[in-house]
Amino acid sequence: MNSKAFASLFFAVFVFSSSAASAFNITRLLSQYPEFSTFNEFLNQAKLYEQINHRQTITVLAVDNSAIGSISGKPLDVLKRILSSHVVLDYYDVDKLQDLSKKSTLLTTLYQTSGTAVNQQGFLNVTKLNGGDIVFGSAVKGADLDAKLVKAVAAQPYNISVLQVSSPIIAPGIDKANATTPSTSPAATPKKAPTSSPAKAPVVAETPDSSEAPAAEEPAADAPADAPEADTPASSPPAPASDADADAPAPAKSSSSRVASHVAVGIVMGLLSAVVA
Repeated sequence: MNSKAFASLFFAVFVFSSSAASAFNITRLLSQYPEFSTFNEFLNQAKLYEQINHRQTITVLAVDNSAIGSISGKPLDVLKRILSSHVVLDYYDVDKLQDLSKKSTLLTTLYQTSGTAVNQQGFLNVTKLNGGDIVFGSAVKGADLDAKLVKAVAAQPYNISVLQVSSPIIAPGIDKANATTPSTSPAATPKKAPTSSPAKAPVVAETPDSSEAPAAEEPAADAPADAPEADTPASSPPAPASDADADAPAPAKSSSSRVASHVAVGIVMGLLSAVVA
């Protein structure tokens, strides 16, 4: 008995947790309302239905086919950003909106969780007018509050509420969110390019130093000019050398005259010896 009771309790908890995990299916829910078929199709194209279905508490501000034309034809990434700003991360039905304590309240949307929202693009401003009408608009400063609450479409308290609004809510600059980032990167690239160019300019400026090196080699060219002058004296000396050779016979003559003088002296000495004898 106890084991059976425990098994039944475990099964009940499992079924309850499973149903809570998949409390609603936004695509299936909207498919029951043909007037929102285009909005539902856009949620499928942008794959937003997956994120919506994984939320436990959510409010979808839907736009019917007759009013959604202003966002038709936009790039898929832009369409996804716009639609994600129509998904409020809390449960709001008509009664809760009517009972807001403040005249204007900021609501956090699914787009805020994307990490690309800037300047409060991820928030909505909901305001209760004096006449009792409730209007929505982007929380970006200066944005218009022109999407009126029309009616409640469907609800599963307190998991999901689908409310119809009169027109799409487009935050200023939301269609250029991704275009801004890429344009900034290329701009940084040109800035780096000029930086590298000047860096190379000094290297080029060093070229004059190398041009001065050849100037230093020019004196070396002068040295060879002196070398020919050294060669000229080398060829000149042969003439004085021949003069020296011409002087060489002169000493030869002086030696023969010395011999002749010695002979004359010998003769004289011989004659003197004969006379003395």
